[in-house]
Amino acid sequence: MSSLNIALAAGDGIGPEIMDATLAVFKAAGVADHLNFIPVEMGAAQFAKGNSRGMSPDAIKTVEDCGILFKGPMETPKGGGGKSINVTARKMWNAFANFRHFKTLPGVHTVYSRAGINLDFAIVRENIEDTYGGVEHRLSNDMIQCKRLISAPGSDQVHRYAFQTARRLGIKKVHCGHKANIMKMTDGLFLERFKAAGKDFPEIEQADVIVDALCMNLVVKPQQYQMIVLPNLQGDIVSDLAAGLVGGLGFAPSANIGKHISIFEAVHGTAPDIAGQGKANPTALILSGLMMLRHLGLVKQASIIENALLAALEQGVRTGDFGSGEAAKPALGTKPFAQAIIDRLGQTPKTVPAVPPSEQAAPTFVKPERPQHQEVIRTFMNVVRHVTGCDIYLDTPLSPVAVAEEMQRVCADTPFKLVLVSNRGTQVWPTGSIFTECVDYYRVRFELKDEFRPGDFGQARCVALMDKIAEKFTVCSYELLRVFDGVKGYSLAQGQ
Repeated sequence: MSSLNIALAAGDGIGPEIMDATLAVFKAAGVADHLNFIPVEMGAAQFAKGNSRGMSPDAIKTVEDCGILFKGPMETPKGGGGKSINVTARKMWNAFANFRHFKTLPGVHTVYSRAGINLDFAIVRENIEDTYGGVEHRLSNDMIQCKRLISAPGSDQVHRYAFQTARRLGIKKVHCGHKANIMKMTDGLFLERFKAAGKDFPEIEQADVIVDALCMNLVVKPQQYQMIVLPNLQGDIVSDLAAGLVGGLGFAPSANIGKHISIFEAVHGTAPDIAGQGKANPTALILSGLMMLRHLGLVKQASIIENALLAALEQGVRTGDFGSGEAAKPALGTKPFAQAIIDRLGQTPKTVPAVPPSEQAAPTFVKPERPQHQEVIRTFMNVVRHVTGCDIYLDTPLSPVAVAEEMQRVCADTPFKLVLVSNRGTQVWPTGSIFTECVDYYRVRFELKDEFRPGDFGQARCVALMDKIAEKFTVCSYELLRVFDGVKGYSLAQGQ
């Protein structure tokens, strides 16, 4: 009988309790006949040893050898420089798409369930880029920067995964959530690649929605959505909002899908206030595990377990964090809750549609071949690029007019002219408002004088200009201005 190795990280706080309960249900359904769970050390114990990655070298090797990680909730240390282990794992192993399914569950009472509105939709979140690059710098006394990074290949990966998943699940319409009305280049690229990917899926209707309107719509009429794909930060926020619509993070499964390694996890917290008391709710981890089973090909077992879970919930089986309803029974602890599911294996729910049975009971997952090196992924190639100027960022308490006067003197004998001074993204020279308050951090933009053309020279002249400015000012950073196939690769300032 074929068997797959799965890396298993129980997690911190309530993690070991809900993981034990989940594995007990899986074992009773015959999952252990096909999967071999290998414990790995990740989380608080590793942080306590001074490991800022939060995972041991052996754990990293095991996950990479298995290609699948099943994990409970994990604690991120407060202070001390350790970053979120959840984000580190997703980024290190390039699990580029986060898939979360939000569904009304019987016995889980919400505003919508009480109104007779059954929700069933998915959110796909880009998982690697955006502000989660964590690239931050203090630029001046009063200014800190976080870089937002959106790439065409990264966007392509998540959009293709979204459309492929929609096709597999029979979803007829996919929305792209974005803020391209404001972040015209970064979110604009994300939206552009959504439309490009959608051309290969003509049977799926495509639409887009600005993220703030999306949040309002999800509260007012969530049933209008089937699948939404979003950039990383917006997807993080919206997916937690969506979890609230179906009862909270305790009922929201999560999968992080990559080309080589995928991670299935509960995304709720470690709940240290109830850890060790045997009353935590394992539903989210069980549902995440069902995603994993289907990913691996154990569809029959996943269907049997999910039907048993639904049957238990509709009969009022619950842990203490469920809202109470007419059919609710006294709250159960973690182990009795799992046992109630085990007792109903083979049953189907009566008040909600049962999950269709499947005969696919053996693993179909084939671990991808280990890459020989770090791959560079590309979308746009053979693009003609020309330098047109540069943006130079200064740490100075001078007024906008004083900054402009100094910059005009510096560039007088160069190929460049000063065209813009901005502060916090708003133009303050050559025009602006007396009411625009400024901080000690400016952008000064230089573009080619009229007698020069894009392509006359490369970036060396811009670097020379920056060097001249650095003789009098603290230069915080520098960005090259270029055109790509004749299209400007930089944005205007507010008010420009």
